[in-house]
Amino acid sequence: MPLTNIIQLGIKELRGLLRDPMMLALIIYAFTLSIYTASKAMPETLNRAAIAVVDEDQSPISSRIITAFNPPYFSIPKLINQSEMDRRMDAGLDTFALDIPPNFQRDLLANKSPTIQLNVDATRMSQAFSGSGYIQSIVTSEINEFLQHYRAASTLPIELAQRARFNPTLNKSWFSAINNVINSITMLSIVLTGAALIREREHGTIEHLLVMPVTPFEIMASKIWSMGLVVLIASAFSLVVVIQGWLAVPVQGSLTLFLFGATLHLFATTCMGIFLATMAGTMPQFGLLLMLVLLPLQALSGSMTPRESMPEIIQNIMLAAPNTHFVMLAQSILFRGAGLDVVWPQLLALIVIGSVLFFLSLRRFRQFLR
Repeated sequence: MPLTNIIQLGIKELRGLLRDPMMLALIIYAFTLSIYTASKAMPETLNRAAIAVVDEDQSPISSRIITAFNPPYFSIPKLINQSEMDRRMDAGLDTFALDIPPNFQRDLLANKSPTIQLNVDATRMSQAFSGSGYIQSIVTSEINEFLQHYRAASTLPIELAQRARFNPTLNKSWFSAINNVINSITMLSIVLTGAALIREREHGTIEHLLVMPVTPFEIMASKIWSMGLVVLIASAFSLVVVIQGWLAVPVQGSLTLFLFGATLHLFATTCMGIFLATMAGTMPQFGLLLMLVLLPLQALSGSMTPRESMPEIIQNIMLAAPNTHFVMLAQSILFRGAGLDVVWPQLLALIVIGSVLFFLSLRRFRQFLR
């Protein structure tokens, strides 16, 4: 019976995976520690940025400016002289160096519009761009308060009532953690399926299968369901235990609907893994080919940056990739609590793309076995 053969061959694949400690370690890491570090590695705001100040004025206003830089946004300012500024920037000791010129307070009170120089180490991009705005705001605030001789909150003629939907605390780790689960599903489904096929070819077990009463369709289908099942169980564990439990990130939508969408996505990506493995032939070649395919898939799918920010031609091309639709589906369900009435176009797209990849992979797999 074909179904019996597919089940038995799939069980054989699972046993082979259990005997591969490196693959098991990769699965455990990708769905636990990798997600935790992705959510915690990037600070949500500017965090203890190194700043140095050259105070050539030695006035009350320069002292006010220096003491305004405090943790947690900035480290305690390091007072240096002008000859040290370039050397410290070259050595990477300071991200920001503020130079307050001589006679700054006198020129300020005389309405001469003095200039403060801010040197920024732009190689530290995440801190440089946001930190420059923070510093400008702090310096402007201190100067205004000094000139007005009192500290008061500024009032605007209108009030902007902000309501942050789906992430009321604007917590960046929520977005990073869930997106990393989405990326891990795509990566591992391709890696596990492709590696399983290449491992059989390198060990010579694929020839043993060919003399048995099994067809290429049954061999390929067994790898798809077994490796897909492993990734599906790992992703469900990650969402429930790591995301909701360990990181305390609320999941808005239906996990059942998400796992159904993940199943369709796994069908497409496991077929892609088999296709890449038949193109490569050896494990080193598969690794190189995987980098060429996986990096653009993940970078342009919308998980790292919104698709709306990309050129229109890239958006249209990436509609042929399964993980583009999966990212849209997963973010709609997990972030915004969308239901089947919202995500059915993505589910339909995954079915179509998965079917095309399955037939292409099966055709290539039959040629691979000859």
